[in-house]
Amino acid sequence: MDVRINRNERIRVLLAAALDGTLSDAQAEELVAFDPDLVKLAILAAVKRIAEQNERIAEQKDCIAELNAKLDGPPKVDPSTPSGQRPIYTKPPSPKRKGKPGAKKGHVGTRRPTPQRIDEHKEHRLDRCPCCGGKLQRCNRKRTRTIEDILEDLRTVVTEHTIYRDYCPKCRKHVEPTVPDALPNATIGHRTVALSAYLHYGVGVSISQVQDLLGGQFQTRLSAGGLVAAWQRMAVIFEPWYVQIAEQARLSAVLHADETGWRMNGQTWWLWCFANRTTCYYLIDPSRGGPALDKFFVEAFDGVLITDFWPAYNAFATERQCCLVHLLRELEKVDEHNHSAEWQAFAKTLRRLVRDGIRLRKRADFSPEKYASRIVRIDRRLRAMAEAEYADADASRLAKRLWRHCDELFTFLDYPEVTFDNNLAERMIRPAVILRKVSQSNRSEKGAAVQAVLMSVYRTLKLRGHDPLATITSTLRTHLTTGQLPSLPVPSVADG
Repeated sequence: MDVRINRNERIRVLLAAALDGTLSDAQAEELVAFDPDLVKLAILAAVKRIAEQNERIAEQKDCIAELNAKLDGPPKVDPSTPSGQRPIYTKPPSPKRKGKPGAKKGHVGTRRPTPQRIDEHKEHRLDRCPCCGGKLQRCNRKRTRTIEDILEDLRTVVTEHTIYRDYCPKCRKHVEPTVPDALPNATIGHRTVALSAYLHYGVGVSISQVQDLLGGQFQTRLSAGGLVAAWQRMAVIFEPWYVQIAEQARLSAVLHADETGWRMNGQTWWLWCFANRTTCYYLIDPSRGGPALDKFFVEAFDGVLITDFWPAYNAFATERQCCLVHLLRELEKVDEHNHSAEWQAFAKTLRRLVRDGIRLRKRADFSPEKYASRIVRIDRRLRAMAEAEYADADASRLAKRLWRHCDELFTFLDYPEVTFDNNLAERMIRPAVILRKVSQSNRSEKGAAVQAVLMSVYRTLKLRGHDPLATITSTLRTHLTTGQLPSLPVPSVADG
């Protein structure tokens, strides 16, 4: 009995050594001497153990790679670097949305309105049942269905104008009537020019795609040079509107401002955007600081300027609202690498302060007079955070920013028409960013000027509730007929 126990115990020791990788030659021979089948079992167990360890090692490598990706983030590049020169990398997945898509339950439904004009009527009736082929008994039940579609034959209209020249004895010269359907010496009409410019500057379609669309669907073949020349002539005509847009933006009570990198013939320029609910003005300039803002503001802005924390705006705004969304994004960015207790406490307190201000502003009965005491308490909490001392570098840096902008973070609580974010300017600048990616910005200063004028005109007309194509076409006809450019259209009644 004792011999059998010792034998089994010895076999377990030898098998354990084989699985641990410490089995010697003498121990292997001893295991074979006990039973050759034990060697087979030991080898299978070792193979299984190795496979499990390899799987764990692979999982650890994946975790390490994912952690490094989160810590390092995408490659750091200069904001003025064109997209074609940026390194390719895989973006991290976007965070999952918290709420369900669509409107909230109980929201009034919205659908496309019924067309006011019916161009054609068609009737549909079966002769036989589609299921059994039997004869149908006629009833008075019926329903209507309205379908809108684009005609297959989208041909352009070619008109030959016969222009008579008659002699005036009093003036002693020949005179002829003006043709209001196209610019002088032009062979394409106003609507084609307005549509092509809107596709490029308003929607962000490339010039080659505009050519394909006009040549394929509308059977109007135009060269890239012809399109650009027509747009340049149109920009000269609408230059007074561009000036009016700038003046109206400067006189507004609330104005959003933002800037983004631009390329002009391969050089780093900047596209500035100044917008409110009814006006949008673009400026393309080589400067990202005071020189560009001097061209727009001329003097200090008398209203409330809503911007990010870029310090170039400081000298031009008497009152300013800094975007709180940018501040919250900064907190999230620092959270990715700073896990100190002091920073976590600072960020939590600042988030609570910002959200308290936003919640107060969103109250249905909010007014600065009614909640004056709460606004004062929020201001005191902000100043207390800005004046405190912090050992953490990130907390100290943001506290200095709070101190510099103490009077510019909760301006929206003093003026109900002021928002706490700069989303409007970012939405207005997004079409230019799309066009920058499609067309790689501009090749000349003249092209940049044309782009600024036409983008400003089209975007402003859209904000004011006007049809850009119809408005541009009718304005060009009026300009050729009267020799005067009408005033910039005011906001429509529907838009207030």
